[in-house]
Amino acid sequence: MAKLIIDNITYEIPDGQTIAETCEAAGIPFSCNTGVCGTCQIDVLEGAENLNELNREEIELAMSRAHRLGCQCKILGGTVKVIF
Repeated sequence: MAKLIIDNITYEIPDGQTIAETCEAAGIPFSCNTGVCGTCQIDVLEGAENLNELNREEIELAMSRAHRLGCQCKILGGTVKVIF
């Protein structure tokens, strides 16, 4: 099980799962859920290496490993700490 820390609250997520549902439950705003609107932007404070690579939508929005879309991220394992 991977750990996602949002605002100092730790959530356990199965390895390889998207983090969108957990982010939304933690209060991160979501709109389109397809990577088009950019509403769910998060800053990755720790553990960026534990997330999947940026996808086409994130690249088109000029995101980086430290600035991602919550709807497009999968946690591969380990611990990831984010803020929004």
